Amino acid sequence: MDQKPRILSLRDVANQINSGGDLQTVLQQLIAAACRHADWALGSIMGIDAAHGYAHVIVRYDPTLIERQLPDKWELATSPSLIALQRNEPVYVRDARESVEFPGYRKEAFERDYRTVLVMPMNCKDAEGRPMVLSVISRQVAEVSEEDLAFLGAIIQMGAIAVDREHRLEAEKRAAQRLERALQAHTSLLEHVLSDGAVAPLSAMVGMMLPNPTVVIDFTANQVIAGRSPSTIYDEAAWQEAASTTLARPLMKAARDAIERGTTDAASLFLDDGNQRFKTSARIEALMVDNQLVGALIIFPTSREFSDLDLLMLDSAKFALSVQMMRSFIRFRFETRTQTELFFEIVEARWRNAGDVAQRAQRLGLNFSAPQQMIVVDFPEKTKAYGGASVDVEHTLARIMQQASLQVNLIAIDGGVVCLLPYDASKRQERTAKLARRIAEELGRYFDEAPVVVAGSRCAALSDYPPAWERCSRMIRIGRSFGLTGAVSAQDFGPLPMLVAASEAGDVRSFVQENVGAIAEHDRENGTPYLETLSTYLREGCRSQACADTMGLHVTTLRYRLSRIQELFGVDVETPEKRFAVELAIRLHRVIDNHATVEK
Repeated sequence: MDQKPRILSLRDVANQINSGGDLQTVLQQLIAAACRHADWALGSIMGIDAAHGYAHVIVRYDPTLIERQLPDKWELATSPSLIALQRNEPVYVRDARESVEFPGYRKEAFERDYRTVLVMPMNCKDAEGRPMVLSVISRQVAEVSEEDLAFLGAIIQMGAIAVDREHRLEAEKRAAQRLERALQAHTSLLEHVLSDGAVAPLSAMVGMMLPNPTVVIDFTANQVIAGRSPSTIYDEAAWQEAASTTLARPLMKAARDAIERGTTDAASLFLDDGNQRFKTSARIEALMVDNQLVGALIIFPTSREFSDLDLLMLDSAKFALSVQMMRSFIRFRFETRTQTELFFEIVEARWRNAGDVAQRAQRLGLNFSAPQQMIVVDFPEKTKAYGGASVDVEHTLARIMQQASLQVNLIAIDGGVVCLLPYDASKRQERTAKLARRIAEELGRYFDEAPVVVAGSRCAALSDYPPAWERCSRMIRIGRSFGLTGAVSAQDFGPLPMLVAASEAGDVRSFVQENVGAIAEHDRENGTPYLETLSTYLREGCRSQACADTMGLHVTTLRYRLSRIQELFGVDVETPEKRFAVELAIRLHRVIDNHATVEK
């Protein structure tokens, strides 16, 4: 058989297939070319949905079709399409009217007047990702040779190449559209930032840009701004309300903890607003300005992974949010630095002109003409090592002062903050003590470790501030040396630590260890009361009977204990010098161990 006409016709087929502009047109041209050049009367291309059991008609070729409704899908159980796909080979039905294997074709063969059916797999997929088959039909019984199958297979192969090309073009088109949207979104973000817009609308724009639910945390303004809900237990409005109120603190804490750990893995979040609770994971991105943490972007997971374009949009979002928050941060840092410089000029007595100090203070919103006292907050060591805490701590303290109905100035210092508040003139200073405890409790929950909080004395003139500052600093040093945290006052120490404050804590501990350390260790390990016995004996003026009566012991038992103390530890309290050294060591030991009692 002369194959030259068929070979030449393949050129026409290729031109015909490639004349289309989209996938639907390509498929329509493909089935038309297959029927005309391979001498088939009718044809169609179907997408196979094996999961639901149907073959869906995508395009048809029937130049004699009368205007009437034809079925658009076939049950795979009555169609050879699934067999052709599974075997990856043609299925030939010589006479559909006599076929018992495919009753659907048999019925339609009579209705539409056709006989032979040939179904061939196409090795490509439609727009919905379904594999496709090509079906051609003859009105007369047709014999199909190997040459016929090869010719039709060549046409289908050219069509598959064209289909793959259309898929690539469509994918490139979608990628270009996404890139254009990303660039437009990036431009919109920058325009918003340059126009000095607010963080809230910028957060809404970020939430629309990214495919995931997001929460923006602004530490500079102490606010949480939520977008779409990450959980089915909240609708969008309820989630946004909960995130900005009852869930604000755990969200801020989770963000700070994750950033502090420096992990890039998804962080686990357990959120409980008192009524609803759920556990999830989230990606937490830090928002930094000048190596200072100003905010965080929490990104909740979805079923779709982040693409390269999503990561590009994420970088744009982080940049825009950071720049927006930078204004608040710089304003806060400028005001803080200026106030801090003036404060240290005063407490270090470096000022020369009181009038100049008063004018500068007035411009900064400070007032040193009315009696004030300072509450000094010393952050935990872990927080001091991690920068940026003072930005949102300032907001937390401001809220505490507002709830206490106090007009207070907050001065940031290295590793802490100073609260300047009106002097509490009451005898016991109950308001100041209560406020110090509240600050310690709130920041203790915030830092996961209580700071040291001390209240200063009355400052009526500029000259009162240096000694008040030195006294607060000394109390903080003593508290840290002896392991105390929380609200600390002189009553917590008694006079003894204040007298030895000038000494190094290491020297004090060595003195205690040398004199009574072995006794205390023996008591802890064996449950003996030797240190208590020795302390009571010294307190009763080394009078055996008085000491025995105080402790509820027989005097013989007391003397036995004292002899064992001397025998085991070599403690001699017969001379005034020895008695003073041992008694001082016992008192210092109680001060050093006082933090254990406070923690309990």
